[in-house]
Amino acid sequence: MNREYMKEIEINEIEGFRIGNSQDKEGGTGCTAILCDEGAAAGVDVRGGGPATRETDLLDPVKMVDKVHAVLLSGGSAYGLDAATGVMKYLEEKNIGFDVGIGKVPIVPAACLFDLVSGDPKCRPDAGMGYEACKASEKERVEQGNFGAGTGATIGKFLGLERLMKGGLGTCAVQIGDLKVGAVVAVNCLGDVYDIDTGKQMAGILTEDKSALANTREIMWSSIEQPKNVFEGNTTIGCIITNAKLTKSQCSKMASMAHNGYALAIKPVHTSADGDTIFYLAKGDVDVNPDALGDLGAYVMAKAIGEGVKNAVSAYGFKAMCDL
Repeated sequence: MNREYMKEIEINEIEGFRIGNSQDKEGGTGCTAILCDEGAAAGVDVRGGGPATRETDLLDPVKMVDKVHAVLLSGGSAYGLDAATGVMKYLEEKNIGFDVGIGKVPIVPAACLFDLVSGDPKCRPDAGMGYEACKASEKERVEQGNFGAGTGATIGKFLGLERLMKGGLGTCAVQIGDLKVGAVVAVNCLGDVYDIDTGKQMAGILTEDKSALANTREIMWSSIEQPKNVFEGNTTIGCIITNAKLTKSQCSKMASMAHNGYALAIKPVHTSADGDTIFYLAKGDVDVNPDALGDLGAYVMAKAIGEGVKNAVSAYGFKAMCDL
């Protein structure tokens, strides 16, 4: 479809935000920090049945604090929440945070995915890795694929380790007039990933001989009467950033609408074995139609999911999309 009114941009072209990755490639894990030094209105929506999160209650529109200073996406399952301490340290050193009179407390919500099946299960993001992700945000480019929170990410896990594929970190950003919207996401889903423009399956569960793609939805439906302990190692986590002028309450609604992007690109999604979470950060003065922005955010998130698997490479014995 020809969209002359829209152009693709790099996600780092959205003013007021910085994104950085840190990872241990041998250990098979990492984290991604999204920073907004001046604070951003924020919302969150947690849809999956098995989340590992931090400070999400604070983003309820009725809670007092109305701005956050960073969001952390991390591997390491719940252990990875420790990396947020490093993000707080970095921001505190720069005197950034919520003023409590005797100092400033950085507000850093976080979410983690399960990647302990990749590399060394004892290697998890810690405060040092969170700090390094913040330092990396001072660079201009955001690496995709096997970087940051996508380092150990995998997809298509309904039948376990033998037939899953490599996931990764993806970004996408667009501009319409003065409005800029971008998404960063670590793709680590139970289901398969689809190209939202063509409807074609891009990656996911493999056939028994690992030579081609199978279909998770068909496998699940055909065995619907057979109770199954689903492989527990999932969760897609992401964040949308924009220069739109939004309230905290509107950011919460935008985060909910962004989950439509998950549903467009991942099938099945939001299962009991996923902890799917989306944060939404807004800092800017561009007036928008919130409903149109919410729908656009879902599109950008779905495209970022596709970029995550496109840029992934085989690792830890798991094939990637580029291998098929």
